[in-house]
Amino acid sequence: MNLALNETELPFRIRFCRPLSDDELFQFCVVNEPLRVERDTNGELIVMSPTGLEGSSWNSQIIAELALWARRDGRGRVFDSNGGFTLPDGSMRAPDAAWVSWGRWNSLAREDQKRFGRICPEFVVELRSESDRLSELETKMEAWITNGVEVAWLIDPERKVVEIYRPGDAPEVLHAPSSVQGNGPVAGFELVMARVWG
Repeated sequence: MNLALNETELPFRIRFCRPLSDDELFQFCVVNEPLRVERDTNGELIVMSPTGLEGSSWNSQIIAELALWARRDGRGRVFDSNGGFTLPDGSMRAPDAAWVSWGRWNSLAREDQKRFGRICPEFVVELRSESDRLSELETKMEAWITNGVEVAWLIDPERKVVEIYRPGDAPEVLHAPSSVQGNGPVAGFELVMARVWG
C-alpha cells in the first residue's frame, strides 16, 4: 500500500476501507512527515499542515515554560506536538503540549514508548491556530477529559482567552489573564501569558 499523500488543501480527512492498525498509522505518519496526523474514534485520519511561524513561536514558549517547570518539579516528563497518544477510545491525538507522570510513563513497554503509546497524559495544552475552528477544538478538549486527562488548557491567542477543562466541571474561562496557574497533576506550574502572546 502506498501511503504517501499528494499535494492538496489541508486540513482534510481520510477514511480508508478499514481503519489503520497502530503500526500502519505510525508508518503513515513517517512517510508523510512533516504533516501532522491524528486519528479520530472512527478511524478517520485528520491531516494537518505544519503551523505558521507565529503559532510555532507561541507553542515553543509554552513547551519551554512547561519543560523548565517539569525539570524542577521532577514528577513527570513533557511532550511537544510531535508526540502522539493512543487513547482509550481508540483515537490517536497529538496535543500541542503534554505532561505525563513518571508512573504512567514507566507503565509503558519500551517499544510502546517509541511509538504512539497507549497512554493518556494527565495534562494537555492545545493552542488555537488561525485555521482551527473553535467549536472543533472545544469538542477535542472534552474528548481529552473523557479519555482521562485531569487538566486541559485551550489557549486562544486571537481572543486572548484560556479555557480550563477538568473532569465533572464546566470549562473555566479566563479573559486576558496575566498568567494561568496549574492545579492537580501540574500544581505549581505557572504560564505567564505575555511570554505566549506577547
